[in-house]
Amino acid sequence: MDWSDLRILLAVARSGTLGAAARRIGQTQPTMGRRIRALEQQVGHALFQRTQDGFVLTDEGQTAFAHAERMEEEALALQRELAGAESLLGGLLRVSCSDWFGVTLLAPVLAEFSALHPKVVVELLTDTRLYSLPRREADLVFRIRPFDEPEIIARRLLHIPYSVYIRRGHQPPRAGDGSGCPLVLMDIGFGGMPDVAWVQRVLPNAHVTARSNNREVQARLCALGTGIAVLPCPLGDATPGIERVDLGEPPPGRDTWVGYHSDMRRMRRLRALLELVVARLADG
Repeated sequence: MDWSDLRILLAVARSGTLGAAARRIGQTQPTMGRRIRALEQQVGHALFQRTQDGFVLTDEGQTAFAHAERMEEEALALQRELAGAESLLGGLLRVSCSDWFGVTLLAPVLAEFSALHPKVVVELLTDTRLYSLPRREADLVFRIRPFDEPEIIARRLLHIPYSVYIRRGHQPPRAGDGSGCPLVLMDIGFGGMPDVAWVQRVLPNAHVTARSNNREVQARLCALGTGIAVLPCPLGDATPGIERVDLGEPPPGRDTWVGYHSDMRRMRRLRALLELVVARLADG
Protein backbone atom coordinates (compact mmCIF):
# COMPACT_ATOMS: atom_id res chain seq x y z
CA MET A 1 0.00 0.00 0.00
CA ASP A 2 1.19 3.48 -0.87
CA TRP A 3 0.79 5.40 2.38
CA SER A 4 0.34 8.70 0.55
CA ASP A 5 -2.86 7.32 -1.01
CA LEU A 6 -4.44 7.41 2.46
CA ARG A 7 -3.91 11.17 2.44
CA ILE A 8 -5.91 11.24 -0.79
CA LEU A 9 -8.66 9.20 0.87
CA LEU A 10 -8.84 11.67 3.77
CA ALA A 11 -9.05 14.65 1.43
CA VAL A 12 -11.82 13.15 -0.72
CA ALA A 13 -13.82 12.00 2.31
CA ARG A 14 -13.60 15.44 3.93
CA SER A 15 -14.27 17.42 0.76
CA GLY A 16 -16.90 15.18 -0.82
CA THR A 17 -15.69 15.65 -4.41
CA LEU A 18 -12.50 14.99 -6.34
CA GLY A 19 -12.29 18.60 -7.48
CA ALA A 20 -12.50 20.06 -4.00
CA ALA A 21 -10.06 17.48 -2.65
CA ALA A 22 -7.62 18.22 -5.49
CA ARG A 23 -7.67 21.92 -4.69
CA ARG A 24 -7.21 21.14 -1.02
CA ILE A 25 -3.94 19.25 -1.43
CA GLY A 26 -2.67 20.70 -4.70
CA GLN A 27 -3.11 17.82 -7.14
CA THR A 28 -5.11 17.43 -10.32
CA GLN A 29 -8.56 15.84 -10.32
CA PRO A 30 -7.59 13.01 -12.72
CA THR A 31 -4.62 12.16 -10.50
CA MET A 32 -6.90 12.02 -7.47
CA GLY A 33 -9.27 9.65 -9.28
CA ARG A 34 -6.44 7.33 -10.32
CA ARG A 35 -5.01 7.25 -6.80
CA ILE A 36 -8.38 6.36 -5.27
CA ARG A 37 -8.95 3.57 -7.82
CA ALA A 38 -5.44 2.24 -7.16
CA LEU A 39 -6.05 2.22 -3.41
CA GLU A 40 -9.36 0.40 -3.86
CA GLN A 41 -7.63 -2.24 -6.00
CA GLN A 42 -4.90 -2.68 -3.40
CA VAL A 43 -7.31 -3.20 -0.50
CA GLY A 44 -9.81 -5.21 -2.58
CA HIS A 45 -12.83 -3.10 -1.62
CA ALA A 46 -14.78 -0.14 -2.92
CA LEU A 47 -14.05 2.67 -0.47
CA PHE A 48 -16.45 5.24 -1.92
CA GLN A 49 -19.89 5.28 -3.42
CA ARG A 50 -19.97 7.59 -6.44
CA THR A 51 -23.20 9.61 -6.27
CA GLN A 52 -24.56 12.65 -8.07
CA ASP A 53 -23.72 14.73 -5.01
CA GLY A 54 -20.16 13.47 -4.71
CA PHE A 55 -18.16 10.72 -3.02
CA VAL A 56 -19.60 8.95 0.05
CA LEU A 57 -17.61 6.48 2.15
CA THR A 58 -18.70 2.84 2.12
CA ASP A 59 -18.52 0.74 5.30
CA GLU A 60 -15.05 -0.41 4.24
CA GLY A 61 -14.18 3.20 3.47
CA GLN A 62 -15.25 4.26 6.97
CA THR A 63 -12.89 1.67 8.44
CA ALA A 64 -10.03 2.86 6.23
CA PHE A 65 -10.84 6.48 7.06
CA ALA A 66 -10.61 5.85 10.83
CA HIS A 67 -7.17 4.24 10.48
CA ALA A 68 -5.99 6.94 8.09
CA GLU A 69 -7.02 9.66 10.54
CA ARG A 70 -5.01 8.02 13.31
CA MET A 71 -1.99 7.81 11.00
CA GLU A 72 -2.44 11.48 10.13
CA GLU A 73 -2.61 12.40 13.81
CA GLU A 74 0.64 10.56 14.51
CA ALA A 75 2.39 12.29 11.60
CA LEU A 76 1.18 15.69 12.78
CA ALA A 77 2.18 14.88 16.37
CA LEU A 78 5.71 14.18 15.09
CA GLN A 79 5.74 17.55 13.31
CA ARG A 80 4.56 19.30 16.45
CA GLU A 81 7.14 17.54 18.64
CA LEU A 82 9.95 18.54 16.27
CA ALA A 83 8.64 22.10 16.06
CA GLY A 84 8.39 22.28 19.84
CA ALA A 85 12.06 21.36 20.22
CA GLU A 86 13.28 24.47 18.38
CA SER A 87 15.80 26.76 20.04
CA LEU A 88 15.60 29.93 17.89
CA LEU A 89 12.81 32.48 17.83
CA GLY A 90 12.13 32.22 14.14
CA GLY A 91 9.73 30.49 11.80
CA LEU A 92 5.99 30.61 11.19
CA LEU A 93 3.09 30.93 13.63
CA ARG A 94 -0.46 30.47 12.37
CA VAL A 95 -2.99 32.34 14.50
CA SER A 96 -6.78 32.21 14.13
CA CYS A 97 -9.38 34.63 15.50
CA SER A 98 -12.51 36.52 14.48
CA ASP A 99 -12.28 39.45 12.08
CA TRP A 100 -12.93 42.33 14.48
CA PHE A 101 -10.82 40.80 17.26
CA GLY A 102 -7.87 40.52 14.89
CA VAL A 103 -8.15 44.09 13.64
CA THR A 104 -9.04 45.87 16.87
CA LEU A 105 -7.31 43.95 19.66
CA LEU A 106 -4.76 41.53 18.23
CA ALA A 107 -3.12 43.58 15.46
CA PRO A 108 -1.41 46.03 17.89
CA VAL A 109 -0.03 43.10 19.88
CA LEU A 110 1.22 41.40 16.72
CA ALA A 111 2.93 44.62 15.61
CA GLU A 112 4.72 44.81 18.97
CA PHE A 113 5.64 41.11 18.76
CA SER A 114 7.04 41.57 15.24
CA ALA A 115 9.25 44.40 16.44
CA LEU A 116 10.55 42.19 19.26
CA HIS A 117 10.98 39.03 17.14
CA PRO A 118 11.40 40.03 13.47
CA LYS A 119 12.35 36.50 12.37
CA VAL A 120 8.96 35.09 13.43
CA VAL A 121 6.30 35.36 10.74
CA VAL A 122 2.78 35.47 12.17
CA GLU A 123 0.07 34.39 9.74
CA LEU A 124 -3.27 35.68 11.01
CA LEU A 125 -6.40 33.88 9.78
CA THR A 126 -9.65 35.74 10.41
CA ASP A 127 -12.93 34.08 9.53
CA THR A 128 -15.84 32.30 11.18
CA ARG A 129 -14.48 28.78 10.71
CA LEU A 130 -13.15 26.98 13.80
CA TYR A 131 -9.64 25.93 12.84
CA SER A 132 -8.39 22.57 14.13
CA LEU A 133 -5.48 22.65 16.55
CA PRO A 134 -4.97 18.84 16.52
CA ARG A 135 -4.63 18.92 12.70
CA ARG A 136 -2.40 21.99 12.97
CA GLU A 137 -4.60 24.17 10.82
CA ALA A 138 -3.54 26.82 13.35
CA ASP A 139 -0.98 26.98 16.16
CA LEU A 140 -2.84 29.44 18.40
CA VAL A 141 -6.61 30.00 18.35
CA PHE A 142 -8.71 32.75 19.92
CA ARG A 143 -12.46 32.07 20.09
CA ILE A 144 -15.60 32.68 22.14
CA ARG A 145 -16.28 28.99 22.77
CA PRO A 146 -14.32 27.11 25.45
CA PHE A 147 -12.08 24.32 24.21
CA ASP A 148 -13.17 20.82 25.19
CA GLU A 149 -10.51 18.71 23.43
CA PRO A 150 -8.35 16.93 26.06
CA GLU A 151 -5.11 17.56 24.14
CA ILE A 152 -5.65 21.34 24.02
CA ILE A 153 -4.12 23.68 26.60
CA ALA A 154 -6.49 26.63 27.00
CA ARG A 155 -7.30 29.54 29.25
CA ARG A 156 -9.90 32.24 29.47
CA LEU A 157 -8.23 35.39 28.20
CA LEU A 158 -10.72 38.21 28.82
CA HIS A 159 -14.37 39.17 29.07
CA ILE A 160 -15.54 41.54 26.35
CA PRO A 161 -18.51 43.79 27.15
CA TYR A 162 -21.03 44.62 24.42
CA SER A 163 -23.17 47.73 23.98
CA VAL A 164 -25.82 49.17 21.67
CA TYR A 165 -24.49 51.71 19.17
CA ILE A 166 -26.22 54.26 16.98
CA ARG A 167 -25.03 56.80 14.45
CA ARG A 168 -23.87 59.89 16.31
CA GLY A 169 -26.67 62.46 16.53
CA HIS A 170 -29.50 60.05 15.66
CA GLN A 171 -32.53 59.68 17.91
CA PRO A 172 -32.10 56.65 20.21
CA PRO A 173 -34.92 54.08 20.42
CA ARG A 174 -37.09 53.52 23.47
CA ALA A 175 -36.42 50.32 25.41
CA GLY A 176 -39.33 47.90 25.40
CA ASP A 177 -40.66 49.15 22.08
CA GLY A 178 -38.35 50.04 19.21
CA SER A 179 -41.14 50.89 16.75
CA GLY A 180 -39.60 52.23 13.55
CA CYS A 181 -36.10 51.38 14.77
CA PRO A 182 -33.84 49.75 12.13
CA LEU A 183 -31.50 46.98 13.28
CA VAL A 184 -28.20 45.69 11.93
CA LEU A 185 -27.87 42.07 13.13
CA MET A 186 -25.74 38.98 12.69
CA ASP A 187 -26.60 36.89 9.64
CA ILE A 188 -29.15 34.07 9.87
CA GLY A 189 -26.46 31.45 10.49
CA PHE A 190 -25.47 33.27 13.68
CA GLY A 191 -29.00 34.13 14.78
CA GLY A 192 -28.47 32.20 18.01
CA MET A 193 -25.86 34.64 19.28
CA PRO A 194 -26.82 36.06 22.72
CA ASP A 195 -26.77 39.68 21.54
CA VAL A 196 -29.29 38.92 18.76
CA ALA A 197 -31.83 37.44 21.17
CA TRP A 198 -31.21 40.27 23.64
CA VAL A 199 -31.81 43.16 21.24
CA GLN A 200 -34.93 41.50 19.80
CA ARG A 201 -36.28 41.13 23.35
CA VAL A 202 -35.44 44.70 24.38
CA LEU A 203 -36.68 46.19 21.08
CA PRO A 204 -39.49 43.78 20.08
CA ASN A 205 -41.00 46.10 17.47
CA ALA A 206 -37.75 47.02 15.72
CA HIS A 207 -37.21 45.80 12.16
CA VAL A 208 -34.09 44.31 10.59
CA THR A 209 -32.57 46.34 7.76
CA ALA A 210 -29.23 44.54 7.30
CA ARG A 211 -27.33 41.46 8.43
CA SER A 212 -23.68 40.43 8.36
CA ASN A 213 -21.45 37.84 10.00
CA ASN A 214 -18.69 40.48 10.06
CA ARG A 215 -18.74 42.76 13.10
CA GLU A 216 -16.71 45.44 11.33
CA VAL A 217 -19.31 45.54 8.56
CA GLN A 218 -22.04 45.92 11.19
CA ALA A 219 -20.15 48.81 12.78
CA ARG A 220 -19.66 50.52 9.41
CA LEU A 221 -23.34 50.13 8.51
CA CYS A 222 -24.24 51.61 11.87
CA ALA A 223 -21.97 54.60 11.22
CA LEU A 224 -23.64 55.10 7.84
CA GLY A 225 -27.05 55.26 9.48
CA THR A 226 -28.38 51.89 8.30
CA GLY A 227 -29.49 50.94 11.81
CA ILE A 228 -28.45 50.41 15.39
CA ALA A 229 -26.06 47.56 16.15
CA VAL A 230 -24.98 45.58 19.19
CA LEU A 231 -21.18 45.55 19.05
CA PRO A 232 -18.21 44.52 21.17
CA CYS A 233 -17.24 47.68 23.04
CA PRO A 234 -13.57 47.68 21.90
CA LEU A 235 -14.82 47.75 18.29
CA GLY A 236 -17.77 50.10 18.79
CA ASP A 237 -15.77 52.63 20.82
CA ALA A 238 -13.04 52.65 18.13
CA THR A 239 -15.46 53.18 15.22
CA PRO A 240 -15.81 56.85 14.19
CA GLY A 241 -19.29 58.28 13.92
CA ILE A 242 -21.16 56.04 16.35
CA GLU A 243 -21.95 56.28 20.05
CA ARG A 244 -23.34 54.08 22.80
CA VAL A 245 -27.05 53.98 23.65
CA ASP A 246 -28.35 53.04 27.10
CA LEU A 247 -31.46 50.86 26.87
CA GLY A 248 -31.71 50.27 30.60
CA GLU A 249 -29.71 47.05 30.70
CA PRO A 250 -26.46 46.05 29.02
CA PRO A 251 -26.31 43.36 26.31
CA PRO A 252 -24.66 40.08 27.31
CA GLY A 253 -20.89 40.13 26.95
CA ARG A 254 -18.72 37.26 25.77
CA ASP A 255 -15.61 35.55 27.10
CA THR A 256 -12.67 35.03 24.77
CA TRP A 257 -10.56 31.88 25.12
CA VAL A 258 -7.12 31.11 23.75
CA GLY A 259 -5.80 27.60 23.13
CA TYR A 260 -2.94 25.61 21.60
CA HIS A 261 -2.05 21.94 21.26
CA SER A 262 -0.17 20.39 24.18
CA ASP A 263 2.53 19.16 21.79
CA MET A 264 3.40 22.82 21.13
CA ARG A 265 4.00 23.77 24.75
CA ARG A 266 7.79 23.84 24.23
CA MET A 267 7.63 26.01 21.10
CA ARG A 268 9.43 29.14 22.25
CA ARG A 269 7.96 31.46 19.62
CA LEU A 270 4.42 30.40 20.55
CA ARG A 271 5.09 30.88 24.25
CA ALA A 272 6.61 34.29 23.57
CA LEU A 273 3.56 35.45 21.62
CA LEU A 274 1.13 34.04 24.17
CA GLU A 275 2.96 35.74 27.04
CA LEU A 276 2.75 39.08 25.23
CA VAL A 277 -0.94 38.59 24.42
CA VAL A 278 -1.72 37.78 28.05
CA ALA A 279 0.30 40.78 29.26
CA ARG A 280 -1.53 43.17 26.91
CA LEU A 281 -5.07 41.75 26.79
CA ALA A 282 -5.85 39.45 29.73
CA ASP A 283 -8.20 40.83 32.36
CA GLY A 284 -7.17 38.53 35.18
